[in-house]
Amino acid sequence: MIVDERVSCYIKSLTAYNSDFLEKLREKALEAKVPIIKRETESFLKTFLLLKKPKRILEVGAAVAYSSLVMAETLEGNVKISTIENYEKRVLEARKNIKDSHYSNIIHLIEEDASKVLKELVEKEEKYDFIFMDAAKGQYINWLEPVIKLLNKEGVLCSDNVLQGGDIVQSRYIIERRDRSIHSRLREYLYELTHREELSTTILSLGDGVALTVLKK
Repeated sequence: MIVDERVSCYIKSLTAYNSDFLEKLREKALEAKVPIIKRETESFLKTFLLLKKPKRILEVGAAVAYSSLVMAETLEGNVKISTIENYEKRVLEARKNIKDSHYSNIIHLIEEDASKVLKELVEKEEKYDFIFMDAAKGQYINWLEPVIKLLNKEGVLCSDNVLQGGDIVQSRYIIERRDRSIHSRLREYLYELTHREELSTTILSLGDGVALTVLKK
């Protein structure tokens, strides 16, 4: 928990819910311990999308397609969303959830390794207005270059879970050995986001941390 728990609970109590379909999907995902976006992060994402109104969205890490469906519902279907997932069990669930929704015509599930897909999208010279990064945190730094190439000018990259629940500020020697590699890579990723001349980034202590990055003109 990055923000004081009482403050976080109060903010959550004010958050508007989604459609019944999405709320049931959220409840099912949480019961199955599927890593979906936290409620306060979701609220921020919806508000930002209504401001930005992107026409093309790429999501790296579909899980069960909850985030994709939130984005589609928020934008009332006036968007095209491509979402990448490689974990077979999640792919099956994501495929079903998209099919059962009202947005199967605008959400394209790409069932392949993200590194391979991003490379192929760059080669095809695809461009996106908004990219949502919510997958293996240790890979964020490896995906940064292709992701930047996929953004339209003034396009936005939103990276979730970048503060590791606050652990990112700790010395790597305090972090459990199995998490040290992710810790180091996330720090490198955040440094790149905040120090590259073509990028403008702000980091928010929402959920487990959100980095919002704009590709400058």
